[in-house]
This record gives sequence, C-alpha cells and structure tokens, in this order.
Amino acid sequence: MRKLLLYTLIFCTLPLSAKMLISPIDAMKQNYGAKSKIIEESIILSGAEAKKVQDASQVKLGTKIFKVFKAVEDSKTLGYGVLINRKIRSKNGVVLYMISSESVLKGIEVIAFNEPMEYVPSKKWMSQFENVDTQTSLMLSKDIPTITGATLSAKSFVDGSRIAFAIYNELLKGK
Repeated sequence: MRKLLLYTLIFCTLPLSAKMLISPIDAMKQNYGAKSKIIEESIILSGAEAKKVQDASQVKLGTKIFKVFKAVEDSKTLGYGVLINRKIRSKNGVVLYMISSESVLKGIEVIAFNEPMEYVPSKKWMSQFENVDTQTSLMLSKDIPTITGATLSAKSFVDGSRIAFAIYNELLKGK
C-alpha cells in the first residue's frame, strides 16, 4: 500500500513538474504503428534490482519507480518504452527510450520538459540514439557530442539512455 501511495504521488504530479509535449502512448504508437496495442506498467525496483540497474548504468538512480510501455501486435511483442524522469538543471525533463524486441534503441522522444525550450535537443541530435544496441554504454563527448548551450540536457539524455538500457536488459529482455 505504501509503494502504491508513493507511486501515485510521484506520477500523478508529473504534469505539474514538467510541461507535457507528447503523451508516451502517442509516442509509442508513432514508433510501433497505430495498430499496436500499448500496455502501460509500473515497475518498482527492489533494493537488489536497483543496485543491479545502478551498477549496469553507472548512473545514480533518483527513484526506484519507473513506468514502462510495451508495444504488442498480434500477440507479438514489438518493443518497449522506458520512461525516465530526471532533473536537467533545476527542473525535470522526461524522456521515453523506445527499445525494439531485438534489443536495439529505436529512438528517443522528449515527453515533458520544464526547462527553457531552447535547451531541448534538436531532432537531428536525438537521432544519434537510433539503432544503438542496448549493450552499449553511451558516454557524453565520447559517443554522443555535447550541445553548446544545452550540455546538461545532453548529459541527462545520455545518462537516461544507460538507465533505460539497464532496466531493459535486467528486467524486460526476453519477456
């Protein structure tokens, strides 16, 4: 009951903490097809799971609660969307990392952003996340270039990708 209350408090206040740009369901439908069924699930990591995800991602987790979306068509899993809510500078940004059933990042979508809009990375910059294997540990400046004037956004997006990959690899892969 306590976990449910905590989950409700965190995710029900999401629209209040960040400006919604697109719904995760719409983003999933755009990437997996309008006919796909999107199943929404909340994951509450145990202490051991959180440690595994944190160790695999090399990023400190701000929460143990994550929202995951599963795209299904004709009883076949097409892929997952892992929603990552992270502080960028002083406010939250929420990014959906869409991972195919072949363990490849299809792309990312900014779901909500409460920093100034000029700090939202361009679609061209975000396209660098397409077709990245989930076993890859992306690093800012090494694998993904920084963005002049939006370095903290870039860091948040790259760190978020490592968390999403770790959640997928540890909890979702093969389900």
